[in-house]
Amino acid sequence: MKTIFLAIGLVLAAEGLVLALAPSRVEDMLAALRDMPVETRRLIGLIAVAAGTLAIWLAKSAFA
Repeated sequence: MKTIFLAIGLVLAAEGLVLALAPSRVEDMLAALRDMPVETRRLIGLIAVAAGTLAIWLAKSAFA
């Protein structure tokens, strides 16, 4: 449970930092996402989930 809260906190901090430092770039990225096919967005999401899960697992096993 501790790991889940840590992961959520890290995601919120990173997302907040991006929105605070480059809000216009976020709008550009959203426009680019709108132009992508649904299948491509789904693949990007699945890759992000896999990479995030791997990063959490590596961090947990390396620092446990």
